[in-house]
Amino acid sequence: MSQSKPAIVTFKAEPSLVEALRGVPNRSAFIRAAVLAALENTCPLCGGAGILTAEQKEHWNAFAVDHTVSECGDCHEWHLVCSLESQAGAVHEEQATGDVQ
Repeated sequence: MSQSKPAIVTFKAEPSLVEALRGVPNRSAFIRAAVLAALENTCPLCGGAGILTAEQKEHWNAFAVDHTVSECGDCHEWHLVCSLESQAGAVHEEQATGDVQ
């Protein structure tokens, strides 16, 4: 099993970001963790672009017929709710009872 050598990635940063990073003890580890966290949390439709293509918008419009975006009454985060299957708060209820599947 061969291990590949880490690659060096550089990017431009505003002076304020460079200054903020000066106080971070291990900047490389911090930046790697931040990038990985951002990649894990990108929108599944737009991939983090913030804009849907015309085709993605068509799919979203079809999906939105039976779905809405709603604020959770418990954690106040926004989430998708299916009008065909009312599960408002179900995630928090499942976590509290240990019934998460």
